[in-house]
Amino acid sequence: MRSLFDTRRHLTDFDSTRTGNILTDVLVIGCGVAGARAAIEAARYGQVTLLTKKSFVESATQWAQGGIAAAMAPEDSPELHFDDTVQVGCGLGNHKAIEFLVTDAPKRIKELIDWGLGPDRDQGKLALTREGGHSLSRIIHAQGDRTGEALVRTLETRAANSENIRVFEDCFVIDLITLEGTCVGVITYHDKYGHQLVWAKQTILATGGCGQLWRETTNPAVSTGDGLAAAFRAGATLRDMEMMQFHPTTLYVAGAGRALISEAVRGEGGHLVDRNGNRFMKDYHPDGELAPRDIVSRAVHNHLLETQTSHVYLDVRHIKGFQTRFPQVAELCADFEIDVTRDLIPVRPSAHYLIGGVEVTFEGLSKVEGLFCCGEAASTGVHGANRMASNSLMEGLVFGKLAGETAGKRAAEMPNTPTIRHLTNRIPPSGRTPLDLTDIRNSLRSVMWRNTGIVRHKDRLIETCDILDFWAHYTLDKIFNETSGWEVQNMLTVARVVAMSALERTESIGVHYRSDAEDKPADPTYHVVITRSNKGTTTSRREVQRA
Repeated sequence: MRSLFDTRRHLTDFDSTRTGNILTDVLVIGCGVAGARAAIEAARYGQVTLLTKKSFVESATQWAQGGIAAAMAPEDSPELHFDDTVQVGCGLGNHKAIEFLVTDAPKRIKELIDWGLGPDRDQGKLALTREGGHSLSRIIHAQGDRTGEALVRTLETRAANSENIRVFEDCFVIDLITLEGTCVGVITYHDKYGHQLVWAKQTILATGGCGQLWRETTNPAVSTGDGLAAAFRAGATLRDMEMMQFHPTTLYVAGAGRALISEAVRGEGGHLVDRNGNRFMKDYHPDGELAPRDIVSRAVHNHLLETQTSHVYLDVRHIKGFQTRFPQVAELCADFEIDVTRDLIPVRPSAHYLIGGVEVTFEGLSKVEGLFCCGEAASTGVHGANRMASNSLMEGLVFGKLAGETAGKRAAEMPNTPTIRHLTNRIPPSGRTPLDLTDIRNSLRSVMWRNTGIVRHKDRLIETCDILDFWAHYTLDKIFNETSGWEVQNMLTVARVVAMSALERTESIGVHYRSDAEDKPADPTYHVVITRSNKGTTTSRREVQRA
């Protein structure tokens, strides 16, 4: 057990009598696949307000290329999908949650098709592809590698057709409001309307992950862990936050952002080669390029160290019709004058998907009454210690629907309107020297990549905690009035929880690899949970795993 720096309950001053107040039955925070699906379901039972940090389409879902996993082929079954998911998760997965996911998955695909999603087909049948960890082809995709874009458009249209859903864009959620341990709404900020309080009977958090904590990431700029930090300050438990999955293949062009090169590219026959043209993955795993992502990422990482190079390559020159199957990848490469028909694609690993998150019940309810969580921000137990490719979009659909249904029914059973309370918060001014926010943000991302990345070590993790504590001492005590300041405060909080969790789990398992414990067997019998006390102090502990 290790103590964390004290965390303040709220990041900003507010007074409910001097701000705008909005009332709703169910509040959904986040517009990705999980948030949108939750809002659609909750709207069957009452009024829903959907808040988005930017526009409706600006989420990690929008950029998902690979597809959605479901047992739809005649030779496939939910049982096989279950077995693959459990195996890839290294035994840390929750069997009840996984069983529900794989059983419900085909229903959600049929539902999407009814709502207008046009999956790619081959001679009238669903065109299924295979990705790492799957024993056979079960990945549904749309518009080649634009599955996320097609999915967002389908959900956005469905939500727009509901009279019970109001969407507020460009709305930053600063903090959750709790009364006697129950979540009753949020305090928000909008460039035009300033601070506002949204009061809700039930709140659903679907804010995605925190990939921006790492220098190399596939995540959009909005993924700064705001929802995770807000839930943590409100009393929710964060679980298995050390489990960040690193995608092995993102386009590497010096000076440019890291763009995802879909897992499906390797599923369709793409080869990983080094600068000498040698395929090296078979040296690390018998499945080669189709090994689980954590193995491929570590293999690439190790190969880069051994060859003292900055990147390896994807060879897709032999794949016929590549530009038709992967138009987004082909266009992306063309932007950097890479011709996929004759050139190798430079790639390296990047932070991609947070497996841990807010600890929730099967229905998505967190430790805080009235607060649900779904999607990447939630720890449902589906992914265990390693997410199997393309299970995440399906998790958002399946558990987003379940959270929306449960929250909607609960809200419908409550009195007609939420009650506006007189609430105020006053933070005393800090006398400590302010630090440069941009410098902290950049330095935080660098130290997280260096010390809490694909390979971790006890000494480096302790160093990271100490560095983050120093920055937090001079940053978490300040009052900011713009999004950039709150984002850095949230990033410091979540980064410290990640480092603390990685230090607590002393053996390697799944995506969490400790180089100082190479001979120590994996232990899937417990979770690492991080909690914050009412006094602001934070501790970590081990919780027995219950499958």
